[in-house]
Amino acid sequence: MPEKHDSKAAAKAKSSPKEEEVRIGAYTCYCGGNISDVVYCEKVAEALAKLPNVVVSRTDMSMCSDAGQAKIEEDIREHGVNRVVVGACAPSLHEQTFRGTVQRAGLNPFFYHHVGLREQDSWVHHDRVAATKKAIRLMSAGIAKARLLEPLEHIRLSAEKHALVIGGGIAGLRAARDISRRGLKVTLIERSPFLGGHMAQLESIFPTEEDARTVLHGLIEEVAADPNITLYTSSELTGVRGYVGDYQVQITQQSRGVDEDVAEEAMAACTLEVPDDYNYGLTQRKVIYKAYPGCYPPTPAVDWKNIPDGKLELKMNGKKIKLENKPKTIDVKVGAIVIATGFTPYEPRKGEYGYGELPEVVTMPQFIRLLAMAPKGEELVINEKPVRNIGFIHCVGSRQIDDVHEPQPDGEVNNYCSRVCCTATLHLANDLRHRFPDLNIFDVYEDIRTYGRGHEDYYIEASENRVVFLRFHGEEPPEVVASPDDDVSPVQIKLKDYLTWGEEVEVPADLIVLAVGIMPNPVDDLINLLKVSPGTDRFLLEVHPKLRPVETAVPGIVLAGTAQGPMTIQESCAAASAAAAKVSVLLSQGLVELEPYVARVDLDLCKGSGECVEVCAYEDAITLESMTIGGKEVKRAVVSPANCAGCGACVSACPNRAIDLQGWTLGQYQSMIEAIVAEIPAVEIES
Repeated sequence: MPEKHDSKAAAKAKSSPKEEEVRIGAYTCYCGGNISDVVYCEKVAEALAKLPNVVVSRTDMSMCSDAGQAKIEEDIREHGVNRVVVGACAPSLHEQTFRGTVQRAGLNPFFYHHVGLREQDSWVHHDRVAATKKAIRLMSAGIAKARLLEPLEHIRLSAEKHALVIGGGIAGLRAARDISRRGLKVTLIERSPFLGGHMAQLESIFPTEEDARTVLHGLIEEVAADPNITLYTSSELTGVRGYVGDYQVQITQQSRGVDEDVAEEAMAACTLEVPDDYNYGLTQRKVIYKAYPGCYPPTPAVDWKNIPDGKLELKMNGKKIKLENKPKTIDVKVGAIVIATGFTPYEPRKGEYGYGELPEVVTMPQFIRLLAMAPKGEELVINEKPVRNIGFIHCVGSRQIDDVHEPQPDGEVNNYCSRVCCTATLHLANDLRHRFPDLNIFDVYEDIRTYGRGHEDYYIEASENRVVFLRFHGEEPPEVVASPDDDVSPVQIKLKDYLTWGEEVEVPADLIVLAVGIMPNPVDDLINLLKVSPGTDRFLLEVHPKLRPVETAVPGIVLAGTAQGPMTIQESCAAASAAAAKVSVLLSQGLVELEPYVARVDLDLCKGSGECVEVCAYEDAITLESMTIGGKEVKRAVVSPANCAGCGACVSACPNRAIDLQGWTLGQYQSMIEAIVAEIPAVEIES
């Protein structure tokens, strides 16, 4: 456990120079014109120079540049500046940059305050005089806070050199391998009895055209042979406590159901069949099964989710054998968690484009499996019927529009682009042309989005391969209907084709393939356990798509692959490697540093009411503990810095104002408000 936060000890340890004069350096950045095109930065600097304690007030074209930072360091050394305020772009971009600047010059890194002039002022105003006055007020508030800044230290915690990876698809496998290569231990759990995820259901991958399962099995073999990696299939995360560096996780593993030495015999003896997930329900399989030939682990497993009571009776060698699911729990201590829970293909509702009503309508994942099972030859035969005309429809379950498409069970439409479907459709269309030269291929699309390197080549090739393209508008999706009885083709696609200026077109088809989008696997249990947040698209949310692209808001929990959003296999692997790098940097030293912006309790003011504990949303962040004060046994609030998110809810709930937030105290807020409403220093600003 980390040390509890002792407010008295922290107060005694402060070296805040109360006797030392506060000398503030104020710096107004032009931000390459982003700020100075609207704000008169020189006038801001002139006004700030008149404020108490400001000994340096400068402007610069780019304060974050090496030259700009050098000016700050020089002022600290030459002019005795001991507090720094910079007005520039968003704090999320360069707050860390300037903290490093003041630290290099010998100051505590938290003797720095960042004012976001770009986002809060210049980007939202056009009146230059008003924007300049606002900039002066914002900077004045930052300077008021700077006068009260205290020296803070990062919270340092010991870190377990062990990571948990949730998900055994391509992203989880890649993340596990990369973490292990950096010398850390890995526990990988997979909910199904077999590794590989959806990649195992593909035949080839773009843009390399490699055999999908060959590539996948090479990675699985690496992971399975790695002594640093422990694998648990048929397993889920069912409990977690702790914080970054020290998560205590509980894993629940279902029984494989059969011993390895009799598993094959048991599978042969089994008679109970269910729809085969591997083939998307197009075929049947036994409840004792292998996912596909060559799967890993190679031992057959019992599909307990299709056996509600967890008991299965078999007859082997003339004897009745009873199999029973006996789940077990495994406790593991890890320093970080990688969520690589993957995706699920969109399942069209019954009747959507004829799906579930017309046998000639299938989804693209189903068609890939049908194509793999189809007999070899020069003619495409599906379900024993020759296919001469095939139509693909894009954006099924993606880019949906309110009041045009039916919402999902949560009441929201899938208004996002699934990104991979366009290239996947063109890849498949080209493959069909090479295999079946006489096949007529129709591609019905809303927009072609072949965004990746080399992906546009698939579109060019499809055009050269005589694929017929027709374009619809999202507000007018195509319609799939059964053909009249005297028609040669069993189904038709009806649409307004905007490549021919809205001409109404009927496309005959023997088979229609719906290019369905990507949806996140349901992970509500993980969201509740790990306190991670989903976005409006239901995929798990990163802190910032550019600056912190794989991190969640929970320290030590990162994302990999399509748990985060639609991605190609290449992108999933890249994201998994990024997640592995983040975990490795975090844990490799055996020590984790956290921001010091956590709650602090004044034990002299605290009366132990417990209201702070009631409002706290973070487990074990603040608790009531017994202690002796003045010879009396009392209860007082105690903060665990590792669990505290610095949200400030406890500050507002405390009736005695006994709690404050380090780095953002009530006194600092008060001084900022007073500065904002005060008269600004007199400067002449020309309109």
